[in-house]
Amino acid sequence: MEGPSLVVAGAGSGKTRVLMYRIAYLLSKGIKPGNIIALTFTNKAANEMKERIDNIAGNDIARYLWMGTFHSVFARILRSESNVLGYNSNYSIYDTTDSKSLIKSIIRELNLDEKVYKPGEILGRISSAKNNLITAQAYNNNSEIIEHDRITRRPKIADIFRIYSSRCKKSNAMDFDDLLLNTNILFRDFTDILQKYQQHFHYILVDEYQDTNYSQYLIVNKLAAVHKNICVVGDDSQSIYSFRGAKIENILNFRNDYTDYQLFKLEQNYRSTKTIVEAANSLIIKNKGQIHKKVWSDNEIGEKIKVVKTLTDTEEGFFVSNSILDTALSQQEKYSEFAILYRTNAQSRIFEESLRKRNIPYKIYGSISFYERKEIKDALAYLRLTVNLEDNEALKRIINYPLRGIGKTTVGKLEEYANNTGRSIWQVILELDTQNPGFNKGTITKLKLFADIISGNLSKLDSLNAYDLAQYIFSSAGILKDLYNGNTPEEISKYENIEELLNGIREFVEENDEEEFGTLDGYLQNISLLTNMDNEKDEDKNKVVVMTIHSAKGLEFNQIYIAGVEEELLPSRLSLDSQKNLEEERRLFYVALTRARKRVIITYAQSRFKWGLPTDVSPSRFIKDIDDEYLDWPHEERDTEGILQSDKDFSWDSQKSYLSKNVDKTSDKSQISVGGKKYSKLRNSVNIITNEKLKSPQINFKSDNPDDIQVGMKVEHQRFGIGKILHIEGNSTNRKASVFFQELRQEKQLLLKFAKLKIINSL
Repeated sequence: MEGPSLVVAGAGSGKTRVLMYRIAYLLSKGIKPGNIIALTFTNKAANEMKERIDNIAGNDIARYLWMGTFHSVFARILRSESNVLGYNSNYSIYDTTDSKSLIKSIIRELNLDEKVYKPGEILGRISSAKNNLITAQAYNNNSEIIEHDRITRRPKIADIFRIYSSRCKKSNAMDFDDLLLNTNILFRDFTDILQKYQQHFHYILVDEYQDTNYSQYLIVNKLAAVHKNICVVGDDSQSIYSFRGAKIENILNFRNDYTDYQLFKLEQNYRSTKTIVEAANSLIIKNKGQIHKKVWSDNEIGEKIKVVKTLTDTEEGFFVSNSILDTALSQQEKYSEFAILYRTNAQSRIFEESLRKRNIPYKIYGSISFYERKEIKDALAYLRLTVNLEDNEALKRIINYPLRGIGKTTVGKLEEYANNTGRSIWQVILELDTQNPGFNKGTITKLKLFADIISGNLSKLDSLNAYDLAQYIFSSAGILKDLYNGNTPEEISKYENIEELLNGIREFVEENDEEEFGTLDGYLQNISLLTNMDNEKDEDKNKVVVMTIHSAKGLEFNQIYIAGVEEELLPSRLSLDSQKNLEEERRLFYVALTRARKRVIITYAQSRFKWGLPTDVSPSRFIKDIDDEYLDWPHEERDTEGILQSDKDFSWDSQKSYLSKNVDKTSDKSQISVGGKKYSKLRNSVNIITNEKLKSPQINFKSDNPDDIQVGMKVEHQRFGIGKILHIEGNSTNRKASVFFQELRQEKQLLLKFAKLKIINSL
C-alpha cells in the first residue's frame, strides 16, 4: 500500500478493477477519501469507478474522493487558487470551437491569409507548445521556434499566440491546455500552494499512465514528491497518442523516477480468445521499446484470424458489409457487437456507403456529440455569459440569437473598440451612454435591450438553483419560443434537445444539491470538461460501430474488422521515417487486435483510389509480424518474405452472399460475379486496371499544361499509354477529361490537374 507502484496491465486484464479495489482497500484502512486523488482520462471512467467503489464501500463515500480527469481535478484546484494567477474563480473554459473562433478573429485583425494561417493548425501549434510548458512569452523568446515558423512561411504564429493568450485572460477564460499549463505555473511559482496539496494528497493513483504528456507527468511528480505513495496503471503496448503529446517514456522510465518502486504485471486477458491473445503477443514482441510481459488467456482457443485480400477498396467495403450481415443472421449476433476499425477517417466513406446499401444500421464513432450541436452551444453560451460577463466568445455567439437586428458589423465595431480600450465587450455595451464607438440610436437601443436581458438573468443568479435559473434564462432570452414555433423536423429536434439539456441540468442539481459545485458555475465546469466519449448518446445501441483505431481504445466487441491493413496506411506513410514512429504504429495495430473478444478479420486491397486514380498497394508488414499459425490465409500461401505467392482470386464461398470463388472468365473483365449477378468493377466512373496492363513509369516523362488540353487531342499518360480526349467538363481548376486509351481498350475519366498528360498532337 505504501510507496511507488507500477502496475503493467495487459489488454483485457481488468486494470480499472485494480484501481477500484486499491482505492476501496485504502478506504477500508481508514484513509480519508479527501486524501486520495485518482486521475483518469475520461469522466466516464471516473464515474464508473465511483459507482463500483460505492457498491463496495457504501455510504456514498466515493463523492468525497478527488477523482476525475486530469483537467477536471486541476480545474477544481485552479478554481480555489486562480486569484494568484490573475483569474477570477468563475473563469470560463474554452472548448475547441471557442478557441478557433478567437484565433480566426485575430488572424483577420492581423490581415493574414487564412489559407496559410489555418485556425485549426495554429491552435494545434499553440496546444503543442502549452503541453510542453512553453508560454506565449517563452515562444516569442525562442529563436529556434521563431526560425522554424519563418521557414514554414508562418512567421506571425508568435504574434497570434501572444494575442490569443492575452484575449483569453482578458475574457477570464482558459482553454483545455491552460488548465494543465496554469497548474504547472501555480506549483512552480507558489511553493506554499504546492506544499499544501502535497500534504493534502497522501495517495495518488493514475490510470492509463502511458497516455500522459509532459505537462501531466510533471504535475503528478510534484504532487507525489512528499509521500511518494503513487500507483500508476498502464500498458506501454497500448501507447498510441504521441500525436496528442503523450510520451511513452513516462511509463518506461517510471523505475528511474522512483528507484524503490514495486512492479506488478497483470498478464491474464479475460476478454479475448487464446488465438487472438497469442497472435497479438507475436506481433508486439517485435517492438524493442517495451516492458516485457507474457499476456495469456484461459478462454477458448477460438478461430484463426482471417486475412482477406480484395481487388479494390470498394470491394473491401462490399465484403465487410456482407460479412457482417451474414454473421449477424447466422450467429444471431447483435449489430452492436461488430466494429469496423481503420487508420484514417477518410476510409469511413466506403463503409458507410456499403452498410447503407444493405440497410445495416451503423454509427460513426466520434461524430457530432450532443454538446457540439449548435442549439446546445447557443444555450450554454447564455449560461456562460451569466456566470462570466467577461466571456467575449460567449457574448459574440448569442448577441444576435435569437435574431434581434445586431449584425456582424456592429459586433466587429464592439470587439475592436473593446480591444483598443482594454475592456470586455460587455463593459463597452454598458458604457454606451458615455462612450459611443459610433453607433446610431437604433443600434444603441438594440444593444441596450440585449443588456437588459443579461442583467435580468444576473438578478436571479443567487436566488435560483442551476435548473430553475437555466429555465428562466432560456425563456427570457427567447430561445424556447424561437424553437417551439418551428415546424420542420429539424426545428422540433432542436427544441427537444434544449429540453434534454434542461433534464441534464435537473439531474446535476439533484446529484449535487448539497455540494459546492451544485451551482450553475459548477454545472458549466462539469459540462465543459466532458470528453467526446462522455458525450456519446445511447439513442440506439444496436448499431455497427465504425471508427478509427485511435477511437477504439478502451472498447471491446465480439467481432472486429480491421480494414486497410496496407503499407503506407497501417503503418502510416508518415511513420516510416523512424523506428520509434513505426513501433507506435505496431502498437496501434496491437490495440485493434485486442479489441476483439471472439473474432478478427483483417482486410486489405490490392488497389486503392488516390486522387481519382487506382494505385497499387501491398499488404502491411504487420500482418507478416503475426505468427502464421494464428492466421487463416484463404487459398494463399506466404513465401519467406511474407509476400503472397498466389494471384488466385480469393474465396468467400462459406455463404452465398460473399463474392463467388472465381471471377467469371468469359465475362467483361470490368465485371465480377456476386451471387449470380454481374457487378461492375467501377468506382467514381473509373475502370480498375489490372497490373499486367499498366506500363512501367517512364524516366524523364514531362507532362504539358492541363489548361492546354482540348477535346480531340491525342495524349500520352505515363502509365496508361496513348489515348484520345473524348470529352472535357468542369471549370479551370477541376476539369475532368474522358480519355480512351488504346493499349488498355478502356475509357477513363481523369482530373486533368493530377493526370499529368503529354500532348502528342494538337488540333
